[in-house]
Parts: sequence; structure tokens; C-alpha cells
Amino acid sequence: MKATDLISLIDLSAAELEEILDLAAAMKRSPGRYRRALSGLSLALLFEKPSLRTRATFEIAMTQLGGASLYFGPGDISLGVRESVPDVARNLERWVDLIAARVFEHQKVIDLADHAGVPVINALSDQLHPCQALADFLTLREHRGSLRGLQLVYVGDGNNVTYSLMFGGARLGVHVRAISPPGYEADPEIVEQARQAAKATGARIETGLDVEEGVRGADAVYTDVWASMGKESEAESRRATFRPYQVNSRVMEAAGPNALFMHCLPAHRGEEVTGEVADSDRSVIFDQAENRLHTQKALMALLHGAAARGRTPGRGRTASRHRTPVRRRATSRRKPPARRRHGRGKLRRSLR
Repeated sequence: MKATDLISLIDLSAAELEEILDLAAAMKRSPGRYRRALSGLSLALLFEKPSLRTRATFEIAMTQLGGASLYFGPGDISLGVRESVPDVARNLERWVDLIAARVFEHQKVIDLADHAGVPVINALSDQLHPCQALADFLTLREHRGSLRGLQLVYVGDGNNVTYSLMFGGARLGVHVRAISPPGYEADPEIVEQARQAAKATGARIETGLDVEEGVRGADAVYTDVWASMGKESEAESRRATFRPYQVNSRVMEAAGPNALFMHCLPAHRGEEVTGEVADSDRSVIFDQAENRLHTQKALMALLHGAAARGRTPGRGRTASRHRTPVRRRATSRRKPPARRRHGRGKLRRSLR
């Protein structure tokens, strides 16, 4: 694996994604073999949003791999308010070996990666949720075998989960269709970015409005809450609009008898999904939650390994070339001055 950050799945090649999924599966089968994979290393968790799965799985992952984690909650750092994001990055790189950030503004993750000399992981931003999508694709692979050619249908708000599924599907050859109410469709420019990436694998990246027609032939039907974090004030106004997009037994029947049900959680039973579907034999939602642990263990081990191979005495990092969603792209930056960490600098290799 060459990548030394995870900002978006579009930044990774198909081979790199498969490498993460393969190692995650191996770590899940034989966790004891990897108990010292990150021995003596530390992870900083920068969280602007509350979390169950993300915090628990990153902290447990570091513990099981022999490392340690340090959690910073919403009031601890106040990224970009109490201290600038670049300065936070430059401080943390002197102390820790990896950074995982769960933020509102996607640009903050980009800025952390641009200025930190250690691997930075997007643990969630308003635009993307790559760690969730990695767990989702591992779950699909466990239940359906080969990923290539599978049809994944997402029903609901065009959001960060939608975009990460599209980017991952484009790279892995999974057809992804997003069905959303008018006015809440996936961003057309991000959809086009995924479609361009999908040309290499033949994956279809599609959007639509009709739920029952859209889910026909699906290998998996996926949904998310109607109002994501930060949009709670819209929850009441969204209910009437999204009610026809509830995943219920009628929708799963239209999808076909073998379709799985997926959800990134937390689930609001009675809103985006009925309890009957969420708790049915078709549901793999807790497999997805479990696989957050395994994919993040693999991700951190591979990112640290790639970063360690890139260390060159006395060298700073190269300029960032992260591919970011089109809503806001990283601006070009001057190369930061060379610096040393534990007596050695690190050359950050960007993806080409």
C-alpha cells in the first residue's frame, strides 16, 4: 500500500482497497497474530461529533494491536477556533503516530493531512465517511463472496455515506444506485467524479427517485437516518418528505428474496427503516458495526507501514495531492519546512 492518509476512498486504487479488506479479514480470523502490529505507537482521536462505533472501534483497535489512543472531545481542542488546524497538526505529529479526525467541515481533515507528518484518517466528515464504507464492503464480501458486479442500492438522503459508497463501489466494481427524494439527491458533481473512476471497473453509479423500481434486483438495500448530525433542526420538516423512502417489508420484497439490509447506524426504527426489517434475518447491520473494528485495524497497520517506508532522514513531506470532493478542493500549498520527528523526518508520498 502506497497511501499514507485516508481522506477519501477515491484516493485509493482498487488494489489498495482490496489489500485493506484482505488484511481486515485475516485480522478478524486470527487476531492474536497481529497483537503487536502497532506496539508502542499512539493514535490521536480528534472528535467534533459524538460517537459510539467510531470511538469504540478505533480505541479497541489500537489496544488489540499493541498501541495506545488519546481521545480529544469537542471541547478539548476546538479545531480552528482555539488553535488553527495546521498548528494542531504540527503539534500532534511530534507526539503521536496516527491521527483520526471526526469533524464537521471536510476541509479540516484535508488541512490536518496537509500539515501533519503522520498518517491522517478521515473518521467522518460532512462530505465523506470512508471508514464506514470499508466496513460495508467487507460485510458485503463476507455475505456475497466477490464484490465485483454486486448491486448496492442506497435509499435516502444523498450524504457522506452515499458518496463513500459510490467512491468505493467505483474502485471495487460494485454497482451503486442512490434513490433519494427530490431536492435531497446526491451532489451531481460528486456522482460524476465517481462515474469517471468507475470506468476502470465497469461499475455503474446511478441515481433515481423511485424506491420500489430502484431496489429491484439489489444484492443489498442500504439506508441511513433522515437527518444526519448537524441537521437535527431539519428532522421534523424532513419526515413528510422522506416517509415514502422508508425501507420496509414492501421495499425488501421488491428488492428480491436474497437482498441484504444494511444501515450504518444509529437506526431510528419507525423512520428510515421499520423494526421488522432492521431486526430480520436479512439484516447485517451489526456485522457492519463489528467490521468497523477489523477494517480500521487493517487500515492503521497499512497506513503506518506505508508511512514508515517513506521516511527519509532530513526530509519534509511533499505537497498534498489528496483528491477531494468537488464542493471544496484543497488549495495548493507551499511545502512545509523540513522537520524532524524522533530524529527522522518523513517524506509523504502522495497518490498519483
